[in-house]
Amino acid sequence: MLDELLLGGIETQAITELYGEFGSGKSQICHTLCVIATQPIESGGLGGGVIYIDTEGTFRPERVEQISRARGIDPSGLLRGVATCKVYNSSHLELIVKDLGRYVKEFNAKLLIIDGLISLHRAEFAGRGTLADRQQRLNGMLHKLLRIAEIFNIAIVITNQVQSSPDSYFGDPTKAAGGNVVAHSSTYRIYLRKSGENRLAKMMDSPYHPYSDARFTLNEKGTDDIEQEVLKKSKAALQPD
Repeated sequence: MLDELLLGGIETQAITELYGEFGSGKSQICHTLCVIATQPIESGGLGGGVIYIDTEGTFRPERVEQISRARGIDPSGLLRGVATCKVYNSSHLELIVKDLGRYVKEFNAKLLIIDGLISLHRAEFAGRGTLADRQQRLNGMLHKLLRIAEIFNIAIVITNQVQSSPDSYFGDPTKAAGGNVVAHSSTYRIYLRKSGENRLAKMMDSPYHPYSDARFTLNEKGTDDIEQEVLKKSKAALQPD
């Protein structure tokens, strides 16, 4: 379902933004992408390494291992292809992004994930007085990311937090944090939200994707189609005790 929404997968030379509330599946999609991207191109992957920049302490190698085993992929070699970087403040993140070209070459990275792009800036630049400085720094960082994506032909996925819009009387008041700076820099914007036990992904902005949505579920395979999950549960129910 997610593949259909993305018309085949995550695009290189572009920034794909995933935003949604906590528990909407942002980090789970990122963990699943770590597994898929390291696979050969003929198997639907990108045939290279992954750089995972973690600002919120959400990366778990055990989860990557679980997803790879559930998908029938050997996790030992796979984890060697995932370089992780724990970031502690906004200046640290900006420094990492500034030197990213060197790391992309070093790790032969084909996918860059920043899980929690705005969380550190949002925490450190509180109040309206610091808003202009925060947005300027975010803008500079996002432009560097876009240049890196184009120069090295890699896919970049960022996750973003949300905020409530109090002046919204009708519809969903939830909107992505970061304002117009993040909105203009992201090539694709996907809104994730909970839908009962499952999740809903909605394409909010794209140069050519249709404005559609897709339902998916989270399980030991990471992200999975709902139909596959229902089929698996039916088979388990039919198994004799």
